[in-house]
Amino acid sequence: MKVFYKKEIKPDEIITSQLLVDLILNQRQIKDKKEFLNPKSPLKISLFNFDEKYKKSFEKIITLFENIKKNNQMIVVYTDYDADGITGGAILWETLYLLGFKVMPYVPERTKEGYGFSIKGIDNVIKNFNPALIISVDHGITKIKEVRYAKKKGIKIIITDHHLKTDQTPEAEAIFHIPKLSGSGVAYFFAKEVFNQLYNSVKKQGEKNDLIKLIKLEKNFSTDYLALASIGTIADLVPLTDQSRSIVKYGLEAFSKTKRTGLVEILKQAGVYGKKIAPYEIGFIIAPRINAVGRLKHSLDALRLLCTIDNNRASKLAHQIGSLNIQRQDLVEKSVDEAKKIVDKCKLDQNKIIILNSNTWHEGIIGLIASKITEEYYRPTIILTKTDGYYKASARSITSFHITNFLRSLKSYLVDVGGHSQAAGFTIEENKLELFKKTVLGKANQLIKDKDLERVIEADLKIPLSKINLQLAKTLESLAPYGIGNPQPTFFSQGKLINAKLFGKKNQHLKILVNDINQSSTNEPLELISFNQSSLFPHLSRHQHLQIVYTLEIERWKEKEKVRGKVVKICS
Repeated sequence: MKVFYKKEIKPDEIITSQLLVDLILNQRQIKDKKEFLNPKSPLKISLFNFDEKYKKSFEKIITLFENIKKNNQMIVVYTDYDADGITGGAILWETLYLLGFKVMPYVPERTKEGYGFSIKGIDNVIKNFNPALIISVDHGITKIKEVRYAKKKGIKIIITDHHLKTDQTPEAEAIFHIPKLSGSGVAYFFAKEVFNQLYNSVKKQGEKNDLIKLIKLEKNFSTDYLALASIGTIADLVPLTDQSRSIVKYGLEAFSKTKRTGLVEILKQAGVYGKKIAPYEIGFIIAPRINAVGRLKHSLDALRLLCTIDNNRASKLAHQIGSLNIQRQDLVEKSVDEAKKIVDKCKLDQNKIIILNSNTWHEGIIGLIASKITEEYYRPTIILTKTDGYYKASARSITSFHITNFLRSLKSYLVDVGGHSQAAGFTIEENKLELFKKTVLGKANQLIKDKDLERVIEADLKIPLSKINLQLAKTLESLAPYGIGNPQPTFFSQGKLINAKLFGKKNQHLKILVNDINQSSTNEPLELISFNQSSLFPHLSRHQHLQIVYTLEIERWKEKEKVRGKVVKICS
């Protein structure tokens, strides 16, 4: 494993905390530092800021909305079943509902209808709701034949999506495709624009109850909907730059203001109610609960939870979702163990991509299996499971290998494929599987170089431990929120071990005290914690020289503040 750092700070170099932050921003190619550190509120960002052509589309859309409302026709918000789609669907459905539209949400069933628009799904929507308009959330941009089918059935389609486009564009009434946002982010700005455009007409024609709903909506766009959009953005691993950074920064702040029953119950059930919500809580505690529903059951319950105003129902649904999440965790652990046993029998030195199939893995968790295997073996991974004469697949990848483009180069084998650079999903007929696997291995082995498979830990700076202090940690907080595209700054330092001990209920965690190798042992050392790394303890000894990659945080207790490091990697 290699440690790569972008710049080294010398021991005799005089540098302030703010200059170090500026250096990190420069390395990340942040051009407008002021805007990055103080992002504009999403309330001040218009859908039209993303593309001026959307203004023309909206003139047509508003006329369509007005006619649908006048004729008391149905609108269906057809959303994806993951956390991004569910949060975006909740935003858009509720906006239209509070604006007085006859509107229903529709979430496809993963195992029967698959991702996004399908002929079966559109037929179900027609049978149950007979809509004049379907609006997609977090899907649709690749569904050419399905949109054409809906059009033949007399249904208009509006697409809101952020996934990679193909060569063709669906023949929709309007398309709002913004790759720099999440699906929920696109839904947020689309819904806000609908609200802004229809506000005056609803206010003019509406009764007292309609005016109350308008007031509620206006508040939602500055609180609840931002919180929901931040969940979708973080869950879908969208880079936290530009407008997505704005959504997450203000969305995280909105958690302390929201009284939305469903969100409150999720936070209570997860044990984080009343605490400061950061990307970690969303990515590892909140979003997995929402995702668990779509993985094992039907995601409509997750959407119901986010939109209900019934406290008892919210509490019941939140506990059901918490139980599903535990089931999901157990199922993933068992399935990953099975996958590892298969991988360990393979010759990894001969194949640069891992492709595994099973007839028993649950379709809803194959993406999680792929993630775990990719993380463990640092190779692109494709996991397939059999369902109704087909194999459904999820793929995850390493930084240097664009998995969706790779799979699209093999689309002659596939029924359907879509995704991002690091994640993809597809369907393949059973009789094509073996030839496909052989082709994948051959082509990937040519494309992926040996150096691509070397794990590299990147640090922003190599820095003497003597330069680390509380002021630096405080200044670094201005870079938050952290996530994809804006990771928490990491440092690489050489140090001398002063002390080490284990902590935690099972002594599973490690705490070390380290001084700069050029410092006197009488100076105050830096405390660093390393979670679930107790196995390192027997190999450590006092005065041992260590190379450490770490991040900084501030430990706050009552009136006291103390800088502390969190270990990414220890190299002796």
